[in-house]
Amino acid sequence: MWYDVTSATYGAKPGSDVSTALAKAWSDACASPSASKVVVPSGTYKLKEATFRGPCKAPIEMQVQGTLQAPADAGQLTRPDTWVGFQYIDMLTLSGGGTFDGQGALSWNQNDCHKNKNCKPPPVNLRFEFLTNSKVQDITSLNSKFFHIHVFRCNHTTFQQLTITAPDESRNTDGIHIGASTGINITHSKIGTGDDCISIGDDSHEITVTGVTCGPGHGISIGSLGKYKEEKDVTGIIVKNCTLTNTENGVRIKTFPDSPSPSSASGIHYEDIIMVNVSNPILIDQLYCPYTKCEQKPPSKVKINNVSFKNIKGSSFTPLAVKLVCTTGKPCENVELTDIDLTYGGDKGPLTSVCSNVKPAITGVTKALGCATSSLAPLP
Repeated sequence: MWYDVTSATYGAKPGSDVSTALAKAWSDACASPSASKVVVPSGTYKLKEATFRGPCKAPIEMQVQGTLQAPADAGQLTRPDTWVGFQYIDMLTLSGGGTFDGQGALSWNQNDCHKNKNCKPPPVNLRFEFLTNSKVQDITSLNSKFFHIHVFRCNHTTFQQLTITAPDESRNTDGIHIGASTGINITHSKIGTGDDCISIGDDSHEITVTGVTCGPGHGISIGSLGKYKEEKDVTGIIVKNCTLTNTENGVRIKTFPDSPSPSSASGIHYEDIIMVNVSNPILIDQLYCPYTKCEQKPPSKVKINNVSFKNIKGSSFTPLAVKLVCTTGKPCENVELTDIDLTYGGDKGPLTSVCSNVKPAITGVTKALGCATSSLAPLP
């Protein structure tokens, strides 16, 4: 069954607010005993906000062919952290080639979350919670006010052929953030934002990222971890066949010092990565401190183990191309650097690397990139 929001039953028209029509179409489709499809045809529509909630009686698809526009003023939302949400659904498909336009420019100037840990974050463009066996494909998230896509408590869900876009000066516009989820695949997508292209939070397992182009942005990150009490471990992360261009970091693991609870991050593997003019191409940072300086903080309690960086090639924007700074309390273990070939063409010194509290296994890496200054003592 098809449920077209512009049909006589629902009455949506391009240029008008589609919130009520879309909510009714979703309700009817979700109640259908057979597979159903909600369709938003080509055109530009206003959407104040929406939460599409299951469980539904059968597989359900939302096909957005047009553009949905958020209010420019986030204060109009009744759920201030979310513009469009999907919850408690098995076998959802979100597709159609359309665009979710968050109209975030006003919020970027007002957002101080990069320096204020007690800030009230603006709304996420697309929030997926408690989904199973689902697909999000062939859509665009444009100019989100905060994170573009937030994934929480989802299992066995694929994100593919996505375009995620915001200018590099847009604060906290992470492309895809994953937390407390298992079996998430992100593939063949183009992400360029003002923050991490992809960030993976605690209690994430079996996450695979392949064929992603990232830039501008802050790279592909595990973390930040170790900020909150009772954080759970991160396991089984694979990032492969990705290209990062003009990003502030490349592939990164970041943890806060002075963690309130112990946790771990293990089984993390980066392979076949191309860096183009990337700052900090390979980075483990266990002194991650966006709000204050770290010098006087106790060490991180996040244990990093079984991490590999393999076949990573290209150009670094900074002379320090490999930086592995692990915690004094729990040094990183079983870290591998294999076939790393990075160049630096700038005038700020020779290509170099540095390691602290880690002794990586090194194969096919030049001396400059091989942590010749490796130690088990804190860096000065």
